[in-house]
Amino acid sequence: MNLIIMGAPGSGKGTQAALICKAHALPHISTGDILRENIKLGTELGKQAKAYMDAGKLVPDELVVALLKDRMEKPDCKNGFLLDGFPRTEPQADALSKIVNIDVALFLETDLNKLADRMASRRVCPKCGYSTSVDAAPDGKCKECGDTLVIRDDDKREVVENRLKVYGEQTAPLVEYYKARGVLKTIDGMQSIDRVNADIEAALK
Repeated sequence: MNLIIMGAPGSGKGTQAALICKAHALPHISTGDILRENIKLGTELGKQAKAYMDAGKLVPDELVVALLKDRMEKPDCKNGFLLDGFPRTEPQADALSKIVNIDVALFLETDLNKLADRMASRRVCPKCGYSTSVDAAPDGKCKECGDTLVIRDDDKREVVENRLKVYGEQTAPLVEYYKARGVLKTIDGMQSIDRVNADIEAALK
């Protein structure tokens, strides 16, 4: 089962992707994770990607496609995968279609104004990666390891608003792209995590 999960930044894609992958034993391929890993390791691709991400811009297709193709050739992808964060544009979707067939494209439909508020309040732990909101952690400490929580550069308000604008212009047309191919399943992404997940499982059946 080759799946794509789509939605605006902050729509809960990462959370739902983890639940789907656990339920169906699929590798979770997140372009964000692949990019962050390359940035952390200081690879040449990582350095190039960081400059774009820090400015709230999308990383160029050729950079992402090269990383993804390499990842999909790993043995754990032979029975399928879940793609999170790719494709973001129609040219990327075309490039992807030349590598693999997509069985279902899940779209988490959300209110972009509410998402901007949600993302700007997100805090993460630099030590263990735990993610929460400023309201849920008034002391600013990670409940998993006790380290001080930080706001990621790409969660800062001005960057968030730019990311949502870019998303609206470039990624939203993918909904029509996959609808035309008969593989789109639209889910109300403003519901609770459990409700969204239940709707996803119903759609996959």
